[in-house]
Amino acid sequence: MSPRTPSPDVARHGWPQALAAVLAALIAMWGIAAMGLLAAGAGGLPDGAFPRVVTATVVTAVGGTVELSGNAGALAESAAGITVMPLSVTLAGALVLAAGFLRPLRHRAVAGAPELAGWAARIAVLWVIALLGMAFAARQTFAVSLGSGTLGDLGDVFGLSPKVGFTTDVPLTVLFGVLWLAGVLVLALLVSPAAPLPGRLLRFQESVRPAAYAMVALLLAFVAVGSVIALVVAATRGHAAETVAVILLGLPNVAWLAFTLGLGATWTGRVQGPFGLPMPHVLDEVLRTKDVSTLNVHTLAQYDGRVWWLVVVDAVLLMAAAFSMATRSPARMRAWQHALHMAVALALTVLMICLVGRVSAHYGLSLLGIGDLGGGLSGELFLKPQVWGALGLALLWGLVTGFLGALLARPVRRRGEAGKPEDVRAPAG
Repeated sequence: MSPRTPSPDVARHGWPQALAAVLAALIAMWGIAAMGLLAAGAGGLPDGAFPRVVTATVVTAVGGTVELSGNAGALAESAAGITVMPLSVTLAGALVLAAGFLRPLRHRAVAGAPELAGWAARIAVLWVIALLGMAFAARQTFAVSLGSGTLGDLGDVFGLSPKVGFTTDVPLTVLFGVLWLAGVLVLALLVSPAAPLPGRLLRFQESVRPAAYAMVALLLAFVAVGSVIALVVAATRGHAAETVAVILLGLPNVAWLAFTLGLGATWTGRVQGPFGLPMPHVLDEVLRTKDVSTLNVHTLAQYDGRVWWLVVVDAVLLMAAAFSMATRSPARMRAWQHALHMAVALALTVLMICLVGRVSAHYGLSLLGIGDLGGGLSGELFLKPQVWGALGLALLWGLVTGFLGALLARPVRRRGEAGKPEDVRAPAG
């Protein structure tokens, strides 16, 4: 082969394949976001704003920053802000992009670092172009109705027409979008047992890959359980459109929050004003107070005792994850090593949930110092975890379930285990 002739490996994952992977991920995310927003009632937005709102949703799903702004004139003040990731959209994009990244690399045991870096760089270049396009497209301004109360009368007298809108912080959107992409590609290499690694990293796959696979399977299992529960609730209690909107926009937000609560973690938050949480009604009851509320299984159980089943579900799924991790690990690995790997992996998983599961939103409008007069023109919503407590509980659960999972996996034949006597054949001749 001539030195200038591209190798078959490079030819299999060039620019066309990179473009296909990026486009497939964007189409999946845009489609999920659009259907979720339609189910939530956003299809009737004025001034043809729906496509821009969908694009802004996709931007936030990959870690981008959307800034809210207001213009109410010299006699009025307005303020707004929102921080939330629609994790259903995030998850859809991550799965599709990871599949596109891994497809040309399948059926190979080893790949050189330059080859992997070149393949990832092609995807990254196209991804940055897409981020820039979405960041500049996700901009819109809306007029705000002052209602029929005192604020409305003052607005008519002074001829005020408040406006609110959203824009994107382009540099931060590109930065966090690239970090999100890097995380997806690295996790894809760690999770897939068929993905090739550079020779120098092969020694780490025995300890890292089984744990990474178990954690991803655990998170997807909670999303699957949440989907079943949501569909049952929609079929038996109505509110089908709202439930579909939650599934398509924020199901992992709810499911992974429930996962951390089942571990014993505590979140704090408050809901004030017309804001609503895309979550079970019991959460809204706990958080809709004058002061900051504490959210954990104890406070939720005061409203609904069935919340204690979260602990049981956590225990069952964590044991399944620990067993899966142990069966995928070399047979020579000891139980305490499994426990340590499970604890570290679970702590990192819970940390990720704490970082992406935060919710913060507020808005307010005041004319001549008069506001909050029953017109629904102000509100606040926030939800944040007590991180260190959650990480400590994750380490404890990981140590216990990792050790027990290793014991349960002992009777199961695993990779690297010597063959059984009946499998050994006599030498020929």
